[in-house]
Amino acid sequence: MSLTLDQVRKVAKLARLEMTEADLGRMQTQLSAILDYVDQLQQLNTDGVEPLAHPLPVQNVFRPDEPRPSLPVAEALRNAPTRLGDYFGVPAVFDSDEPVSH
Repeated sequence: MSLTLDQVRKVAKLARLEMTEADLGRMQTQLSAILDYVDQLQQLNTDGVEPLAHPLPVQNVFRPDEPRPSLPVAEALRNAPTRLGDYFGVPAVFDSDEPVSH
């Protein structure tokens, strides 16, 4: 299936793309090749072939969403560069060099 230059211009306009005449000619060739390949694929007999969403046999790996104990505060803050009580100390973004906690 070959596209005309006018069809390529229309697609470019719909996609809001500005293209030079050279780009339009190149796109005409490439889009026509893609459509030829799709036509070739449509000629395949796919009767009895199950549709698939993924080519690999991937299984769901989610675990049950169950509450678990969290880290103790002391262990969670063990490597914190600055600590303010039970919080991470971070530099203020505005107006101060003093660390603040959030």
